[in-house]
Amino acid sequence: MITVFGSINVDLVCRVAKVPRPGETVRGSEYALIPGGKGANQALAARRAGAAVRLVGTIGDDDLGKVALAELQPAGVDLAAVSRRRGTTGLAIITVDETGENTIVLSPGANAVTRAAQVAPGMLSRGDTLLLQLEVPLADSLAVAGLAEQAGARVILSIAPFLPLRPEAVAPVSILIVNQHEARDLARSLGLPDEGEEEVVAALAERFGRTVIATLGPHGAVAAGEAGLVRVPAQAVKPVDTTGAGDTFAGVLAALLDEGADLRTALAHAAIGGSLACTKLGAQPSFPMRAEIDSRFPAAARGDKAPAGA
Repeated sequence: MITVFGSINVDLVCRVAKVPRPGETVRGSEYALIPGGKGANQALAARRAGAAVRLVGTIGDDDLGKVALAELQPAGVDLAAVSRRRGTTGLAIITVDETGENTIVLSPGANAVTRAAQVAPGMLSRGDTLLLQLEVPLADSLAVAGLAEQAGARVILSIAPFLPLRPEAVAPVSILIVNQHEARDLARSLGLPDEGEEEVVAALAERFGRTVIATLGPHGAVAAGEAGLVRVPAQAVKPVDTTGAGDTFAGVLAALLDEGADLRTALAHAAIGGSLACTKLGAQPSFPMRAEIDSRFPAAARGDKAPAGA
């Protein structure tokens, strides 16, 4: 069982030819309201990858609250621990340029009042997986991580949005996930070398004393820790929108580890899932189903790459 403690948002997405400079106005496309939020995204990605998933978070009492849950409910994510509070639901204002890259402005809304007390006694058990990010209060996320550790659950933390965390702050965490930029920022904050993807991840794993995984965009992902250095490729795709790719990676990784896969197998599936999530507009609607990921896995396991645009 995977429990996700994290944010629930609605993404307001608009496509642009280029991201505006300060003081500049650019013409955009029709906008779309798409369910999002790192917690909700990772919950849906894990569920579509075949895991039983529970989401703990908070939405507002506004109309956006219904939109925020629109993909989660039909997918079968357990929403019994999602609270509704007075005020606004979290909102991310996202622009996507012609290359598929995005910029995001985040209004936390109800996510700011998500509390560890929403995790009921007995909710976390030995052998479970807890998935965390940093769009809800850090103190509450770390408190839930402590509860999970005491229960014997695996704890996976995506350090996103980035914070320069110290090793002692994440003592209950089993696995840390960063992207390539966050990996360098984290290394610099700890006085570690920040050049070379594998070197940086290995140095972080040694300093934190746990497995550290860095996603590398079109270059796949690399992990360092007890299993040594493990690197897996991405799928070659034509990107439409990279929003949610990192969350897809985290959710699929958690699903595979939760079902007992080894780290390399879980990483390979996660890299495929993250790649496929870039092929459609928006976060949650783009997340692949397990069958689609599995169909690409044999090629990924051999180190092959799919044709561009596949």
